[in-house]
Amino acid sequence: MIGVLPTTLSVNEVDRQIRSDFRVALNLFEALKDESLSDLDRAYLTIRTIYIDEIPDEDFEEAVRRAYWFISGGDIPKSKPSPVPLIDWKHDESIIFPAVNKAAGREVRELPYMHWWSFLGYMGEIGEGLYSTVINIRFKMANGKKLEKYEREFLNRNKDLIVLRTKEEQAAIEETEDFLKTLIGEGR
Repeated sequence: MIGVLPTTLSVNEVDRQIRSDFRVALNLFEALKDESLSDLDRAYLTIRTIYIDEIPDEDFEEAVRRAYWFISGGDIPKSKPSPVPLIDWKHDESIIFPAVNKAAGREVRELPYMHWWSFLGYMGEIGEGLYSTVINIRFKMANGKKLEKYEREFLNRNKDLIVLRTKEEQAAIEETEDFLKTLIGEGR
């Protein structure tokens, strides 16, 4: 039906209740980043996170397909994916929510519930601002496009905001910060 936000997914002709709040999807994305997970582990994690009830083994494959369909926004037209990720939900939290809030006209994190697709809709309506500037620069860098002078200047002033680090790079930075905190603490 047009305009309906799904709270169930049809899996082999059985409607299965799902957790459709945007926070569920964001937490799932963060959990799926765990590089130690196999594809099968990721599928199980997705099933356990999205569906409220237990999924029978014979419905597992279809349930995974439907869950990924839901998380991907359903039947919305998809653009060609970027060769590298442009968004890191955790790293970008401080710029995503103000942009979504502006599009929504309210603080969405204070709402007891917001459907994932509503959240995606607000993401799609984000206009000019910090978030769109960061994503645009990341897109250009990922695709080997030349940055405008103002973009290069913005990048130079905001590297930590724009450049997404690998887990190894982030671990090294945190190790250095911990070491420096230890030194500062000992120097008192």
